[in-house]
Amino acid sequence: MANKEASVAELTEKFQSSAAVLLTEYRGLTVAQLKELRKNLSANATYAVVKNTLTKIAAKNAGIDGLEDQLAGPSALTFVHGDTVAAAKALRDFAKANPLLVVKGGYFDGKVLSASEVQKLADLESREVLLAKFAGAAKASLFSAAYLFNAPLAQAVRTVDALRAKQESAN
Repeated sequence: MANKEASVAELTEKFQSSAAVLLTEYRGLTVAQLKELRKNLSANATYAVVKNTLTKIAAKNAGIDGLEDQLAGPSALTFVHGDTVAAAKALRDFAKANPLLVVKGGYFDGKVLSASEVQKLADLESREVLLAKFAGAAKASLFSAAYLFNAPLAQAVRTVDALRAKQESAN
């Protein structure tokens, strides 16, 4: 009994400290495949095979409602502690190569996610790509602003040169 209470407490803490939790069914995957999946996720998340009853209790303790419907059959949780999009991509890519892994849903930003919403999350570009695009757009905007500020000055210089040339040719 104490062991179950410790497991629930540990799961509750993981729910509370994770940026997101993604739920999968792993039925039919080998130990080697699960090890490979854990390795693929290690930069952004931890992958844990869990008992559904303990997970339901821990989720409730963490204030998460709505996961109960997704907790049927052999379940494993991906506790995301890094980039949620990268973790979702890793699960999606692994599931493409290993169709026995089924993404069932998850919990992110205070909301329970369906399997299709997790797929949409995986389709987003990573944080680094989005930041690079933003930086590129900001740099282009600054270049345009600098050009706009310099254009009148350059035009004034050309006008003065043209007037000087015209005056010199008249003399």
